[in-house]
Amino acid sequence: METKAFQKIYTKLTQITKATFSLKATGIGYDELAFVNGKLAQVVKILGDTVTLQVFGGTEGIPTNAEVTFLGKAPTLKVSDDLAGRFFNAYGEPIDGGPPVEGEEREIGGPSVNPVRRKQPSELIATGIAGIDLNNTLVSGQKIPFFADPDQPYNQVMAMVALRARTDKIILGGMGLTNDDYLFYKNVFDNAGALDRIISFVNTTEDPPVERLLVPDMALTAAEYFAVDKNQSVLVLLTDMTLFADALSIVSNRMDQIPSKDSMPGSLYSDLAKIYEKAVQFPEGGSITIIAVTTLSGGDITHAIPDNTGYITEGQLFLRRDSDIGKVIVDPFRSLSRLKQLVIGIKTREDHPQVMNAAVRLFADAANAKTKLENGFDLTDYDERSLEFAKDYSNKLLAIDVNIDIDEMLDTGWSLFDKHFKKEEIGIKKDLVDKYWPKN
Repeated sequence: METKAFQKIYTKLTQITKATFSLKATGIGYDELAFVNGKLAQVVKILGDTVTLQVFGGTEGIPTNAEVTFLGKAPTLKVSDDLAGRFFNAYGEPIDGGPPVEGEEREIGGPSVNPVRRKQPSELIATGIAGIDLNNTLVSGQKIPFFADPDQPYNQVMAMVALRARTDKIILGGMGLTNDDYLFYKNVFDNAGALDRIISFVNTTEDPPVERLLVPDMALTAAEYFAVDKNQSVLVLLTDMTLFADALSIVSNRMDQIPSKDSMPGSLYSDLAKIYEKAVQFPEGGSITIIAVTTLSGGDITHAIPDNTGYITEGQLFLRRDSDIGKVIVDPFRSLSRLKQLVIGIKTREDHPQVMNAAVRLFADAANAKTKLENGFDLTDYDERSLEFAKDYSNKLLAIDVNIDIDEMLDTGWSLFDKHFKKEEIGIKKDLVDKYWPKN
């Protein structure tokens, strides 16, 4: 970014902390960018004529008489069709060795869509993962997080969703990715020949944590270009929102703001909502769907980050390792898609709601049988069969490595019912049983 002639230069810095500094200045706007000692900084607080800026690379080595030049604008991204297939850093600069993108410059982090321009979501987004498509079906314009422990393969799941989801564009916002994760995404997209519809904004663990704060806005500005200007369906994948929130708390703590629950800033709810509320279905056909990852510490969903997230989003997908089959599954008891009833049995086969409910109920019977077993009670014949069913159900439908379409998931469900139960035990309407029960 070049500085323009006649820009005012400030050289009197006060209150330098690890991430921020203040100075006296007028005519400055919120979110405006500045250069200080060659490092990029952004306005985060204005009180009278005292302006506080966060320095993306940290304030180390910045003297009190460093030169500060304001750029007169908030961070921007150049948008055009040339974004497709490219990898960028948090500032929207290419990191894949390719040329800079030419296009219209747009400010990032604008307001979310006026509710009057929104349409009730009604389009199914199939991912090929049965734990999602069968039990917690996603709808275009939805916002939903994965809740996962840090050691679970959520990046692999996100990459699978990216490759299988039937959408026009996929935008990855990676925050605090290790270099291995970054290369993993790059190779998976490359090898699948899917790069032409995927755009990635990446902040790795080697980059300053504060830069992560720009990543969701960069990803969503690109998403808005394709959804609004091009009427395309866009899927935005954000990982990991816990690291994003940690970066928020670094800045707020260093600005001496009084922390809220779990040392998070008091603005955490609105900071997260500002991102998630960009999910939208437009009447013209374009849409932005957001799937994020929120890592949990020790499975604690009462922590401020997942707790606030749950209020904003329309459900959650809960990953857990199933000890019976040794695989990671989408937990049917703790996962929820609040919009699934808009598409199941309407955009999918008529038996979808019944098969989904019956399978989860039988899985719950197996959980009860397991409790009986652990407490030394005798099992009935039905208990034994429900335990066998649960293993099959986890392996063939809940495990995240299952990749089949929705009709095949429903057929698999019917064949599992047939294998382990009598028709009258599954509690599905007779006309559907007669129509779909395997004829062998």
